[in-house]
Amino acid sequence: MTLLDNAKRLRRDMTDAEQRLWYHLRAHRFLGLKFKRQKPIGPYIVDFVCTERCLVIELDGGHHQQQAEYDHQRDGYLQGRGYRVLRFWNHQVLAETEAVLEQIRLEID
Repeated sequence: MTLLDNAKRLRRDMTDAEQRLWYHLRAHRFLGLKFKRQKPIGPYIVDFVCTERCLVIELDGGHHQQQAEYDHQRDGYLQGRGYRVLRFWNHQVLAETEAVLEQIRLEID
């Protein structure tokens, strides 16, 4: 499976947390900015990206606790290309959506 095929599959099979956040980010709803979802950047697929603000947003489930080194490497790659990376736990997005959106807004301002 190619990176692009995998990105398409991830867009089709979004988690509940990804769906919730995407509702707020899509169609220029959030501060008039354009966000893309499940976008390949180099060898990685990021959950959400706003290229005009060089901001990547990642949502993490429980499996990310076992892949901390991978996430660190991935974040380093993205930061090396000028992106800021924000990470949120899935349960944060589902239980505290407004607080997550506020943190994103503060990072953008």
